[in-house]
Amino acid sequence: MLKKERHDFIMRQINLHNRVLTSDLVQLLNVSEDTIRRDLQELVEEGLLFKVHGGALSKSYHSSFDDSTVYARDSKIIIAKKAISLVKDGMVVLTGGGTTILELVKQLPQNVAATFFTISPLVAVELAKYNNIEVILIGGLFSKNSQVTYGGQVITQLSEIKADLCLMGTSAIHPEDGLTDTYWEINQLKKAMLAASKKSAVLCISEKLDISLRLKVCPIESITYLVTELDQGHEALAGYRSKELNIL
Repeated sequence: MLKKERHDFIMRQINLHNRVLTSDLVQLLNVSEDTIRRDLQELVEEGLLFKVHGGALSKSYHSSFDDSTVYARDSKIIIAKKAISLVKDGMVVLTGGGTTILELVKQLPQNVAATFFTISPLVAVELAKYNNIEVILIGGLFSKNSQVTYGGQVITQLSEIKADLCLMGTSAIHPEDGLTDTYWEINQLKKAMLAASKKSAVLCISEKLDISLRLKVCPIESITYLVTELDQGHEALAGYRSKELNIL
């Protein structure tokens, strides 16, 4: 595989999952670890990603203020506008982090009155712009990779919440394998968030459909709503409709 093809592949993985592991790229591309490290360094020098220990992170994942670097932003805005219909006055809402959730928060009506718990400081900053929203940031260890709080303290706080609705993004979803992730800490967070909520909505661009990663979060039946940029009747959603998901 040519270097440009490797770079394009790496950036696609970064754009879809916000982060990649060097070890995964070595296996997926069947090249040496040194080759991947050089590729990542070159992409850093081009200003396309952040290199961290063991892998790399998307630039768009690190700021709620720069929309220009958000991958598939038009699709995420469509998703956000659909998902807003789920947020009602008086609700207690629990959110994860990520660029799709940030887009949803930016699209909320100015007069919405609700209580939002979040594990994402970036989401909390955006929510604080709304006069009638009470914002509760769940504190704990801070993941530099995922830009959310995590750990036992966060899991304990989540166990004491009973939210009306959980809004979360995802790295991967599959009609048979359900919701999956690559990182143990994120896997445990998502499980705790789902357990703390009466209903859940997964916000997902269509490029993440039919993908399975190494760690199981939950079966597809544990999700109440699936929100994509596609029309409800799109053929790509057939497998999810058969699971009786509410698709927006």
